[in-house]
Amino acid sequence: MTSAGRNVISLDDLSAADLRSVIARGAEIAQSRQRQFDTLNGTVVGIYFRKTSTRTRTAFSSGALRLGARIISYGPDDWQTNTGESYEDTGRILSGMLDVLVARTAGDPAEMRALGAHRQMPVVNAMSDEEHPTQALTDLTTMLCRFGCLEGRRVLYIGEGNNTAAALALSLSRFEGTELHLRTPPGYGLSESVRARALLHAEQNSALVTERHDMDELPTDVDVIYTTRWQTTGTTKADPDWRETFRPFHVGTHLWQHSPKALFMHDLPAHRGDEVSADVLDGSASIAFDQATNKMHSAMAVLEWCRQ
Repeated sequence: MTSAGRNVISLDDLSAADLRSVIARGAEIAQSRQRQFDTLNGTVVGIYFRKTSTRTRTAFSSGALRLGARIISYGPDDWQTNTGESYEDTGRILSGMLDVLVARTAGDPAEMRALGAHRQMPVVNAMSDEEHPTQALTDLTTMLCRFGCLEGRRVLYIGEGNNTAAALALSLSRFEGTELHLRTPPGYGLSESVRARALLHAEQNSALVTERHDMDELPTDVDVIYTTRWQTTGTTKADPDWRETFRPFHVGTHLWQHSPKALFMHDLPAHRGDEVSADVLDGSASIAFDQATNKMHSAMAVLEWCRQ
């Protein structure tokens, strides 16, 4: 653990055993016919979203309710941080009233570290600018449901090296023999920090993480082709011609010539015609909408782990 309590601010907050446990529990919930649990009965979960969200906010809200918890929802204008109160003071106050806080800031993860400095209130990162850990937990839960194991899985990720890509690199690389091949537009790759951490994980697990900035010599027979939208929530791009840089990284049906059995994944929302064609997103290989539903199952597993 790299921080107080059982925070999930970065995937590196979870040990290898914790990571496996959360993913396995998410898959168990996803495959169960049970819809209501009581494992968080009597607890109060705060849901703070400073940026827009459909799937993640609903997943954690619905998941907490299904676990028997009650929720308090906060919008971007509800906290006194808007009037200058520090995140340290805010976390200190909230920790005396909430049992878990789920927060999306799309900003510096140091804000969440300040909020999560109190052991009695774990903090879950529902997306910061550097990493989207709960998305990766959802992704691996979905792969586990589909393939039965994560070891040896081969994934081709196409698109920006954003917080979703970072989380995928930091999680998949912790499973034996996996391969993650990232194809990111020039100037839009993984950060040096994330790349270094992912490569270290890969080395320790006989896994592989590669990154190129073109679409040449694609790997064949991958298990998953993954993309994300070109404009990440809460961000803008300085280059007015960025779309031309991204256009070669469009995911179309032609990619299945290299990997005819591959499944398609997308963290959604999708922009048909930009990062992915409608034929792919709505086609038989796509599990993107099952993946979205699994956000709730994975969120439930995360909330349970935080309160153990």
